[in-house]
Amino acid sequence: MSIIHLDATACVRSLSVDSICNKCEVICPTNAIVIAKNPLPSINFSLCVGCGGCGGVCPTEAFGLEEFSSTDFFFDYLEEEDAVISCKKNVPCLSALSVEHLISMAVLKKEMILDVGHCETCEIASTCYKQIITNHEEASYVLEAMESGVEIKLENISYDKTQETDRRGFLSAINLKTFAKTKRNFENEVEKATDELTEHTLAKTDIALLKKKKLPEKRKLFFTAIKRVQKPSQFHIVEADEISFTSQKLMDKDACTACQMCYRVCPTGALTSDIKNSKIDFDPFMCVKCNICHDVCEPNALTKSASYNIKEFFEPSVQSLISFKVRRCNECSVIFSTNTKDKLCYRCKLEEEEARELWGIEDDE
Repeated sequence: MSIIHLDATACVRSLSVDSICNKCEVICPTNAIVIAKNPLPSINFSLCVGCGGCGGVCPTEAFGLEEFSSTDFFFDYLEEEDAVISCKKNVPCLSALSVEHLISMAVLKKEMILDVGHCETCEIASTCYKQIITNHEEASYVLEAMESGVEIKLENISYDKTQETDRRGFLSAINLKTFAKTKRNFENEVEKATDELTEHTLAKTDIALLKKKKLPEKRKLFFTAIKRVQKPSQFHIVEADEISFTSQKLMDKDACTACQMCYRVCPTGALTSDIKNSKIDFDPFMCVKCNICHDVCEPNALTKSASYNIKEFFEPSVQSLISFKVRRCNECSVIFSTNTKDKLCYRCKLEEEEARELWGIEDDE
């Protein structure tokens, strides 16, 4: 059975303590993933069944399986003549594939069959099967809005391979082929035998990696697939709640404090500024809907639009959310951004407010 691994620098929870993302914890059918005091997810490897569901729902692909790559599967599947995807054939679990994977493969393959014949009796159906159905419904909704003419079918095929002895027999076959990795296999077995939570932390060397903007492989595949699809007769506006992997955003210009946090923590670079920090731009196609920008926005100035224009798939555009005035602070001479008439930078303004409070001086009316 393939062991799970976490790239701590890719997890959005590493970008801010305010992040509330817990998709991996929610989908884990065996409670092997726990988010407690430690900001990053902890893993009990002895409980992990290697379904890959956590990787399927992770917006930044921080989770992955050692012996299964959704990116490699993407290309392997397109080369196969068979359109069936099954946990007994080529994936650890259908939930290991994200909505973006399903859409991308469907439009390029022109057909797709998800074998749910084993789901009813599966021990991890409590969370994974629900996610499979949710992903199927969302992918079908988007494909229809794209006027793709492609249908993703759910069928009770109950695919079976006699030489495989369990629900993830294909992973065992892969392990046999890579038997040369004896040392790593042994280390994995040791981890799985330890019935304790393994905590993940960030080393000093990881800090530089956190600043790098990185687009997940599934978004790159999605972009590649969309470029090969004919544009619809019209660009439909769909309900934003029906799309889990991207969004369009709105900015309350009166509420925004120009703190710069939203675009600084954005893991993909969907939110950006210029060298002067005089604006905030947003690229919907780069957004992975991880919610980190909203989690760190204290005044809730940044919100998600209630709708999404499919046009962004075919003709991506960068939107200007807000522009700032760039001034030099009267107190410390530091250049700062603001959308008010403030003549003091945020730090000096805060120090002045604290001083007034300490000395009992009321604000000027």
